[in-house]
Amino acid sequence: MAIGGKDNNLMADINVTPFVDVMLVLLIIFMVTAPMMVQGVNVSLPKASSDPLPAEKEQLIVTIDKNNNIYINDYQVAFDFLHEKLKKIIEGRGNREVYLRADKEISYGMVVNVMSQIKAVGVEKLGMVTEPINENKKQNKQKKTSR
Repeated sequence: MAIGGKDNNLMADINVTPFVDVMLVLLIIFMVTAPMMVQGVNVSLPKASSDPLPAEKEQLIVTIDKNNNIYINDYQVAFDFLHEKLKKIIEGRGNREVYLRADKEISYGMVVNVMSQIKAVGVEKLGMVTEPINENKKQNKQKKTSR
């Protein structure tokens, strides 16, 4: 603290410059590391032209990758144990919604089998996750068909 003025009173000002410097450094660190924290299963989703649905905070996502591996969120589960695991998870949840992400290269039969396991657990809403079609591609297709 500095002595200032004619009255020799102590100044009670706090120097916030070091605090701001530390906050900026932390902000930069989080901005650089946040994209690296995104993890998940690589899946090539089929494309659809529907509008996205509003997302809720905690979603239960079942994923099937191109090698027919099944994941509940990011944890791999064998098909034989899918029913048991989902039943335990659904019992502890308030909402009974599940989103299904399936690679576009896997067979339709595998998707139907997983969907039946999900519905057998008592899931009320089952959503399919897709990638939106690019608007540019959609417009180009419309131009080509109109000629």
